[in-house]
Amino acid sequence: MAIRAVIIEDEAVFRHMLSMALSRMRGLTVAGEFGDGRTGLEFCVKEKPALLVLDLFLPGMHGLDVVREMRAKSPGTRILVLTGHPDGDLPARLIAQGVHGFVDKAEPLSYVLQAIEVVMGGGMFFATNVPPKVASDAAAAVAKLPLTPPSVKPGPPAPSLEAVQMLSGREIEVVQLVAEGFSSKEIASRLSLSVRTVEKHRANIMEKIGVREVASLVRWCVQAGLVKN
Repeated sequence: MAIRAVIIEDEAVFRHMLSMALSRMRGLTVAGEFGDGRTGLEFCVKEKPALLVLDLFLPGMHGLDVVREMRAKSPGTRILVLTGHPDGDLPARLIAQGVHGFVDKAEPLSYVLQAIEVVMGGGMFFATNVPPKVASDAAAAVAKLPLTPPSVKPGPPAPSLEAVQMLSGREIEVVQLVAEGFSSKEIASRLSLSVRTVEKHRANIMEKIGVREVASLVRWCVQAGLVKN
């Protein structure tokens, strides 16, 4: 069965071009394309496509609001964000909201298609030219391809062995999956745990290592050697 994708993009020419390109991808069909956020969201909530490709600055409803609604009402949908107005904080904010990929619209269309292949293959793809900030290191940590700003500020020092030893074996399993982009529901399924137990482990882990958001947690895992950069 073909993967069903939806495009929410207000620029008609770009939306049409992207729709034609996606339609030529083997095993993927465009189930709908919309020029405003609210109409596109209503369709996605009803149809629950496997893939949603959307812009952030949309008429009717901002793309981040669409993302929040989709994460709540269709958690199985993979989401790739496109925008022509990236900033240095954006990748980390998108990771925290459960987005699976992010590409600058200034990149070639072939790059967007590569991102879609990675996202639909279960990976995460965060690649764009944005002003370098420490937060963008976290986005690179979970990407199949790293961020490519001219320079990247160094992150905090790598955690000590004692810091890693603070975590139990189960907590290490959980934190590795979190850093790889899996949701609490997916982690619960993989580890045969309840979602509530996974959420409790996540809270305990973040308290132990002193972070408050997923982006910092990912960066800590990379620096601790728990996941590959």
